[in-house]
This record gives sequence, C-alpha cells and structure tokens, in this order.
Amino acid sequence: MATTAHHRVVIVGGGTAGISVAARLKKKVDDVAIIDPSEKHYYQPLWTLVGGGCAKAKTSERTEASVMPSGVTWIKDAAAGFDPDNNTVSTTGGKTISYDVLVVCPGIQLDWDKIPGVTDTLGRGGVSSNYTFELAPKTWDFIRNTRSGSAVFTMPSGPIKCAGAPQKIAYLAADHWRKEGVLADIEVHLVLPTPGMFGLPVFAKELDKVVADYGINVHFESELESVDADSKVASFAPVTDGGENFTLSYDVMHVVPHQSAPDWVKQSPLATDAPTGYVDVDKYTHQHVRYANVFSLGDAGSTPNSKTGAAIRKQAPVVAANVLAQLEGSDPTEKYDGYASCPITTSSKTMLLAEFDYTMEPAPSIPLIDTTKPRRDMWYLKKYGLPFLYWNLMLKGRA
Repeated sequence: MATTAHHRVVIVGGGTAGISVAARLKKKVDDVAIIDPSEKHYYQPLWTLVGGGCAKAKTSERTEASVMPSGVTWIKDAAAGFDPDNNTVSTTGGKTISYDVLVVCPGIQLDWDKIPGVTDTLGRGGVSSNYTFELAPKTWDFIRNTRSGSAVFTMPSGPIKCAGAPQKIAYLAADHWRKEGVLADIEVHLVLPTPGMFGLPVFAKELDKVVADYGINVHFESELESVDADSKVASFAPVTDGGENFTLSYDVMHVVPHQSAPDWVKQSPLATDAPTGYVDVDKYTHQHVRYANVFSLGDAGSTPNSKTGAAIRKQAPVVAANVLAQLEGSDPTEKYDGYASCPITTSSKTMLLAEFDYTMEPAPSIPLIDTTKPRRDMWYLKKYGLPFLYWNLMLKGRA
C-alpha cells in the first residue's frame, strides 16, 4: 500500500501520554504528528470524585483540539495496525503513514465482556462504574439513592488503570452513607484479587484502619466472575488455588472491568506474548525490545509500573529525550525508575498519597509532611491541585 504521508515522529494516541510527549518533542522537532480520532479529551482521575458526588463530570472534559500542541499535525483517524519492518502505521480510514520514530500510547482497553452479565446491566439496576465518563454520574445516582441493603465494590485481577480506584469509591460511598446516618443499614463489601489492601505495608496498614472504621467487609484473593441482574446477585471466584467461590446480593455495585492493550495492538508485531498484549519495551528506556525506533509509554506499554497519570508524568520526559537521541543516531540514555503514585481518597475530605517506584518502596515527593496517612490538605491536592497541574503544566510539557 502506498504511503499517504511521512513524519519524523508519529505518535499513536492523543491521550495523556501522547499529548505530553508531543508537547515536549515539538520544542525540538519540527515534524511531529499525532494519530487520534477523539473529539474529547478527559482528565480521568476526576471520575472517582464524580462517582462519589464530589465533582461534576463536565469539569473533566475538554475538546481534543484545545489540548493539541501548537504546530503538531493532528491526523484525525484511528490507528489500526503497525508494520515496523517498513516503518508504517495503517489507519481505519485507509491511510498508511510512515515515520522515522514511532511512539505508541493508545491507552488501555476496557474488557467488559470478560465478566458475563455486566454489559447487560451497566448503568441500570444499581450497577455502574467510574471507568467511563458516561457511567461515573450514574455511580453517584445509585449511591445517594441507596439507604439500606447491600453494596458491593469489585476489582479484577491483572493490570488496570489506577489500581486504587476500586477502593476509593467504596470509601467515598461509605463516608456519604455515614453522613446520611444510614451506613449501619448498609452491608458494604469490597472484593479484591490481592492478598492485602495494598502492595506496600505502610499504605496497607493505613487502609486496614480505613476499612475497619467504616465496617467494610473485605474479601481478598477473589474477583467478580458473573452478574445475574434479574436476581441482583454477583458471583465471585478465587484467584488462587484453594480459594472458594461465593455469591453476594447487591442493591448497588461498582464494577471495575478487566483491562488489556487494544485488540489491534495485541495482534501486532509490537506486542508481548502475554495475553494482555502490551507493547514490548525496556522498562527503563521505553525503547522497543526488537525495533529501536519504536517507543511506548502509558497504559499500553509493558513496563511493570502501576498504570497511573503520575507514572506518565515521569515517563514522558524520558521518552521525549530518548526519541531525540534516536533521531540523532544515538542510544537512549534517559531512564524511568518506575515511579507511580496513587492518591487514595479515604473520605470526602481526606486522602493519602501512595508513591513508590520499581523498588516497591515508598518514594515520597512532597517534603515535610507525612502523605502516607489520610490528610485534609491532600484532599485539596486531589480535587484542585492535580487537575491544575494536568491541564496547565503536564499537557504542555512543563511538568
């Protein structure tokens, strides 16, 4: 197929990662293109607050055009496949675009159909999810209209966007019900695939206190297997040998879907062999392990960090610098240390900030204060500080 256009750097994906890298590269590269069909751009971390009744969905939304860096060529189409041997990307619109360097960051795919019964009831019958712009307001509707019964909050096994989000909404809901004086009338269940509340003991210890304070029933090493919407019963299966299946009835349920790389990425020569099919890159340089002029970051990359916006903020300058080195014929030298952070809202006025890196040790970035415990000032950071940082600094290549 004939090449439609050529660009020095082609970036697949105009989300957080793509825009952040493009903004940095544009300062030194005169021919950068982004392939993305989206009309809207979202600050997704705010959706937890939307689902918890602490923010409006519209404040998380802007037009894609408004965040596109000046001077970057926007190819308003969807990528459909890669031919890295010939340095081209194909699109659903029939284009074939060639590149000197490729940056792959199309985001992550929500695999709703992996849990039978969920797609039939999402947004109805008390079942919702903060993982989409349309459903997050529904979550709040269901929470505020629940005065008694059973509430279930789930988390799947495998990598997901913001692994703390399944817990955050449980705490925001319990806090609301306590304020309304109905928490004692609601049996709250949190089902996690992990053996503890968090992978780092310092944060797990604090979250143990949070769930105990709310009286939340935590079920470890289990995940949602199916939903019977007619009877309003959720079935759960163990994720380890020796565990037992169980069911929970629900009046309200927040579901987090399994997630993976987009199907067309899984099927490409750039993917790992694993079922999730992420783009196979070095975890430090983000350079592809087989194609030197291909890089990936964000949720679609194979790096073993938590998939958060904070991780992308640290990955973007590394990728931008290494792309420049590749264009200049040099080896990439900048390295990402695995930093990620998870701002965990523990109530409608408190938050703890879990920061860590590849060492799986705490990696605090804010001096003088202890962010490992729920704090009021961290709540203001979550609601106001981080969105400001995102729109005004991160997407402009300044942070």
